[in-house]
Amino acid sequence: MNTNRGERGPYLHYKTANGRAWCGDSLDLLSDLPDNSINLICTSPPFALNREKAYGNEKQSDYVEWFVEFADHFKRVLTSGGSLVIDIGGSWIPGSPTRSIYHFELLVTLVRDLGFHLAEEFYLFNRAKLPTPAQWVTIERIRVKDAVNPIWWLSKTDRPIASNRHVLKPYSDAHRKLIDGAAYNSGVRPSGHVISNNFGQDNGGAIPPNLLEVVNTSSNDPYNRYCNANGISKHPARFPREVPEFFIKFLTEPGHLVLDPFAGSNMTGALAEELGRKWLAYERDPDYLAGSVGRFEGARGLDDSPTTPRELSGRPARWWTIPQ
Repeated sequence: MNTNRGERGPYLHYKTANGRAWCGDSLDLLSDLPDNSINLICTSPPFALNREKAYGNEKQSDYVEWFVEFADHFKRVLTSGGSLVIDIGGSWIPGSPTRSIYHFELLVTLVRDLGFHLAEEFYLFNRAKLPTPAQWVTIERIRVKDAVNPIWWLSKTDRPIASNRHVLKPYSDAHRKLIDGAAYNSGVRPSGHVISNNFGQDNGGAIPPNLLEVVNTSSNDPYNRYCNANGISKHPARFPREVPEFFIKFLTEPGHLVLDPFAGSNMTGALAEELGRKWLAYERDPDYLAGSVGRFEGARGLDDSPTTPRELSGRPARWWTIPQ
């Protein structure tokens, strides 16, 4: 089973003004984090897929047991107002045009057995997703393409830090006309909902839905250019920008600490840096971290440094794991 273990043991790969990227076993690194120290864990862990991928993924039958080992640490290190956001793709039953429920089993386990609260479920929509699995979608034509990933927003308490004022969307043209004074039919709707004149107030933007859409514009971003220029293999399943950007804005304040324990190409760290948050990234594959340097200006590489957690064992864990 994939245990997210690096070959060298944990070491600091690079750092920025606000963050640290560590290469190694996430379980080792998590175990040294202080209690109640992380404001947001935002991650896209390896999915439970039928075929093994280059970046490593778990079997459906083992997935919940594998993830719970990490989740015990997640619960401990989150602050009381902290959140755990998991982008988790679904999967198909091998040889069958029916779906696995492993991600629902994980959700139930996290809530029922580990005591997390389900704050809200979100969905990530990618309209450019390929029509897979081909057997059921393009050959037999008995299914449609699978274009959404569930995102579980979980919290340590039932009132995590959150503000939808930080993620407002531009008003539609029709709503803007209403704000500008157009006549509006307020009152009771057939559904029983009461629509007040407050719908004509300008509150700075529209409240977004729990559906996030991927914008596929990353083929020539700094990460891709850096990897191409330096002959570095790109991570084959990069975290879409839209997920960490939305949740970092929604669930944290400037200066808060964000962790991605399955960092991959470290999109979470890059967005945290951009938005003025502190961050930690844990990734077992040094090649993926090498490419992720391209997401940052002024990142200081430390991959040849002898500074490891074990050599710093006499210092407080916070000194070496959390950017000050």
